[in-house]
Amino acid sequence: MKKFIILLSTILLYVSLCFSQVAMNTDGSSANSSAMLDVNSTNKGMLIPRMTQAQMEGISSPATGLSVYNTDVNAVCYFNGSDWDCMDAQSLFNKTFLCGDPLRDFRDGQTYNTVQIGNQCWMAQNLNVGIMINSNNNQTDNDTIEKYCYNNDTANCDTYGGLYQWDEMMQYVTTEGAQGICPNGWHLPTDSEWMTLEESLGMCSGTASGCSGETGWRGTDEGSKLAGNEPLWANGNLDQNANFGTSGFEALPGGYRNTSGSFNNLFGGAYFRTSNENILNTWTRYLSFSHAQVFRTYNNKAHGYSVRCIKD
Repeated sequence: MKKFIILLSTILLYVSLCFSQVAMNTDGSSANSSAMLDVNSTNKGMLIPRMTQAQMEGISSPATGLSVYNTDVNAVCYFNGSDWDCMDAQSLFNKTFLCGDPLRDFRDGQTYNTVQIGNQCWMAQNLNVGIMINSNNNQTDNDTIEKYCYNNDTANCDTYGGLYQWDEMMQYVTTEGAQGICPNGWHLPTDSEWMTLEESLGMCSGTASGCSGETGWRGTDEGSKLAGNEPLWANGNLDQNANFGTSGFEALPGGYRNTSGSFNNLFGGAYFRTSNENILNTWTRYLSFSHAQVFRTYNNKAHGYSVRCIKD
């Protein structure tokens, strides 16, 4: 008789689970009428299968909507019928983001102003992600994003953002336009994307003298337009130009970290990298307090420069 009761209870539980709504809670409430399974708790969560990227992609014939937690990217991923789509917090935020809204970096909770210039959406502040290391050391390929702060003072990172060597900025890939250390949905600008930015502000295109494809000082007052926060800049042609700060890009004179580990040109210059390399050098942009134009040149990968990200 006892075995019969156990068997009957098992059958009833099976039927209940298979054909009825199920509520899992501690207050005895019924399942919501729209849910087959209604889990309700104020102090516990629900775990779904956790696996690596390779294990996830190794699932045979995944059903549309199948969900797992991907431990390689730390995100919930689901199969959309043809591919795996991962729903990390940054990606979900980016789906509703409009340029001009503050950009929240979910890696550390920092927010950055953004600005639309032409058909591009840029960060309007220098990136400040990572852990500060002493400027006497090179940044290395490890699991931690490393940054320099001018004069090894974290307060300067709060004001001017971090300074990054090219390899660290790129996260040790060489692909032009790579995400690098940018948040998901954003990437490191290419040399051509910088040209597009400059041309949007009035610089002539092509390789004629003073145009975007030329080296050295180019344009007329595009440097002044790109700069911002006038009190931080040393007085000169840049901040005295009538169009100073009009683009909203807000470039700051954060200086740079030299290959020797020393720092140079705080208040006097803004240095930005592109994701385009040339052996030991990369295309860069330089704004100086003494010029209203923008300087384009190659520079050493080992220098620590400011970083701006552009939206995908």
